[in-house]
Amino acid sequence: MKNIVFGLLFAMLWSSAAVATKMGILSVHPFILANVRLIIAGIFILLISLLFQPQHRIKPSWKELRQLSFFGLFNSTIYLGAFVMAIKFVSPGIGSLATATNPIFITMLSALLLQRKPQVKEVGSLILGLSGILVASFPQLTLEPTVWKGLLILIGGIITVSAATVYYVRTEWKLNSFVINGWQVLLGGIFLLPFTAFFASFSSANFDLRFLLSVAWLIFPVSIAALWLWFYLIDQDPISASLWMFLCPVFGYIYAYLFSGESISAYTIIGTVIVIVGLYVGKKQAPVSSN
Repeated sequence: MKNIVFGLLFAMLWSSAAVATKMGILSVHPFILANVRLIIAGIFILLISLLFQPQHRIKPSWKELRQLSFFGLFNSTIYLGAFVMAIKFVSPGIGSLATATNPIFITMLSALLLQRKPQVKEVGSLILGLSGILVASFPQLTLEPTVWKGLLILIGGIITVSAATVYYVRTEWKLNSFVINGWQVLLGGIFLLPFTAFFASFSSANFDLRFLLSVAWLIFPVSIAALWLWFYLIDQDPISASLWMFLCPVFGYIYAYLFSGESISAYTIIGTVIVIVGLYVGKKQAPVSSN
């Protein structure tokens, strides 16, 4: 029962990130939003662990710092940087739908790392997932050709975060998962700083109430609460955890409709169903093996 409640909460919170991001980048450059979110969230997570989990070690060894740096680079810097840039070109609903395909890529990458030939249902799952995204995006693709750019950036980011998840599961960690999350988020923000300094325009940034509400939501309910729930669920069972991604497109489109005025068309429904079928097809894979 506990896992069900945590899974529902994760899906509800995680799928809200696309709408909150879309609102935030109306005020500031995407990299500024991502950087503020990552660094503040990382500091808060480590402070919470220090104050309320004193039994857990916070300071990583040099080996652990290298592991955390690699994890943070892929899980936060590259993925979140790609996500916030992609949301400039695609709708929040499409962003949530594409993110939900994460378990499909995790399965494929796991097969490649284990040096085994992907099963037919694994390949079918991937094809269905990508096809569903294209179907749901079709109205936007015909009206705005730049949506292609957003989709490619988004899928690249999803492949990256999927690789990070496989790395997390296959690595033997001695730190608490909450501490691991804090460090990887903070390090991810630090690695993103040079890109923000080079590409972002601070003169046109508007740190208004919309920005503050957006970044607050992305920090606390998403980066802290949802990621803690995700790591907890992964620790219990990586494959069962990934099944909660089924609900992310549903919640994502509800949020997009309520807060961004995004229309829900027949293409939206058909594309979402195709993605969910793709997730179902690949759901009975063997768990990612760990060291």
